[in-house]
Amino acid sequence: MVRFGLTLVRHGETRYNKDKILQGQGVDEPLSATGFRQADAAGLFLSNVKFTHVFSSDLLRAKQTAATILGKNKFCKDLEIKYDARLRERKYGVAEGRPLTDLKAMAKTAGEQCPSFTPSGGETLDEVRERARDFFEFLCQLAVELEQKEQDMHGAASRSSGTAEEELVFPWTNHCSEAELSSGSGGTSKILDANILVVSHGAYMRNWIGYFVSDLNCTLPTNLKKSQLSSVSPNTGVSHFIIKLENGNLLKPEITCVCLNQDSHLVDVGAECVAPKVF
Repeated sequence: MVRFGLTLVRHGETRYNKDKILQGQGVDEPLSATGFRQADAAGLFLSNVKFTHVFSSDLLRAKQTAATILGKNKFCKDLEIKYDARLRERKYGVAEGRPLTDLKAMAKTAGEQCPSFTPSGGETLDEVRERARDFFEFLCQLAVELEQKEQDMHGAASRSSGTAEEELVFPWTNHCSEAELSSGSGGTSKILDANILVVSHGAYMRNWIGYFVSDLNCTLPTNLKKSQLSSVSPNTGVSHFIIKLENGNLLKPEITCVCLNQDSHLVDVGAECVAPKVF
C-alpha cells in the first residue's frame, strides 16, 4: 500500500487581499509585511515536519510564502521548490485587479451566485477543478513511483525497519481536536512514502478540497462544520490530508482530512491576519 501526506497552505497576505481586490492570475502582487509575518508563523508551525517534496504555484505571493516556510524548516531548508502553473489561482478575467464587490455585482446582474459565476475571460469552476484533479493525480503517481523505487532498492523487509526516522512529530497533534486526530486513523504514527507540501491560493484550494469531498469521498473530521468546508482558507491557513493507495491503485485513493484551514499559528501575529478570507 502506498501512503503519503499532503499539506496544503494558502499564500500569505498581499495588500490586495487586505483591500479586498481580486488578484487571480493576472495580478502578481508580492506579500505585504503582514504576509511575510504570516509565512514566518506558518514556517515555525511546520518547522518539525520533514517534507520530501515542495510544490508551489508560480505566482509571486505563493513562491514567497513557500520559500519563507521552507527557510524555517529544521530538516529541509535546501529542498528544491518546484513551481507548477496548475497550482495557480482561479483566473477571474475582466474582474482581476478590481474590488470583490465588482465581481458580486457582475454575478448579480447575470442572475448567478458569486462563487460559481465566471466573468468574461475567467475560468469556470469545472476548469479549476480539472487543474486540481490533474495535479493530484500527478502527486499520486509520484508517490507510487517512490514506493516502487524503495521496494526495488531495499525490499519490503529493510524498508519496514529502516525508515522510522521519518516519523517526525506533526504540529496538528497539538493543535487539532481529538476527533480530528482520530479521523486521521492514527496516520502520523506510520511511515509515509512521501510527505508533500503544496502552497497555493484560496479559491483554487477550496475547489480542490471540494473535489476531494464530492468526487473522492474524503473522510472529514467529525466536528467540521459545513460552513468551514465552503469557506476560503485564511492567508497561510494549513490543511493536512493522508492519502492511501491500495496496491498502488491511482483510481481509488482513500483520503482522510486531518485538519482543515488550521490558523492557530496566526494568533500571535495579530487579529488582522486571521480575519480576511478574500481570494
